[in-house]
Amino acid sequence: MTVDSYIASFPEDVQTLLQQVRTTIRQAAPTATEAIKYAIPTFVLNGNLVHYAAFKHHIGFYPTPTGIKAFEKELSPYKQGKGSIQFPLDQPLPLDLITKIVLYRLKQNSKK
Repeated sequence: MTVDSYIASFPEDVQTLLQQVRTTIRQAAPTATEAIKYAIPTFVLNGNLVHYAAFKHHIGFYPTPTGIKAFEKELSPYKQGKGSIQFPLDQPLPLDLITKIVLYRLKQNSKK
């Protein structure tokens, strides 16, 4: 499976959201490569940077627990797990926040 085929497997409205997340991550981390890991799209640079995925009611974003902890306050409106954030499909995506988190993760991974 490729990232393109993963995105294409969803309804058009969800594909649009996934492409927005993908483009936002790519702009923040232009040298990162894309892969499918854990059966979901992943950006890789000095290790896994972030993952994202679509579900019935949300877009899942996975910046590792440290990526969530660093932005605890800004992420407080969203449902979260240990290393995941859920962005509801019926709300605008927080693309600026995604950019900030990706830049933070880039700094973390560059220290590896």
